[in-house]
Amino acid sequence: MRRPTEWTNEFYLEDDGTSPVEEFLGSLDLKTRARFCWSMEQLRLRNVQAQEPLVRHLEGELWELREESRTNIYRIIYFFFTGRRIVFLHGFQKKPKRRRARSLKLPDDGI
Repeated sequence: MRRPTEWTNEFYLEDDGTSPVEEFLGSLDLKTRARFCWSMEQLRLRNVQAQEPLVRHLEGELWELREESRTNIYRIIYFFFTGRRIVFLHGFQKKPKRRRARSLKLPDDGI
């Protein structure tokens, strides 16, 4: 039984009973999924005290739990709810920012 001072992690459920976050976690490789589970536990323990790079405030009540692998960047969106609950809404793979093409300037050495 949980103590009244402990926070709990919960997954948002769609009307059909599915959880977008559980589906997202199920799509990840085992190593990345394990890292996310560790991050979720760290968030549960630290709750509102958690800081970057573990979490980042987005806007309003929304936050993102951040995780990176060698080749991908992942996020899970969540918010804090009454009764010391952390509700995970949706997970996704973040697309890398595209760098703007810059014109290459070569030195003019009179060739």
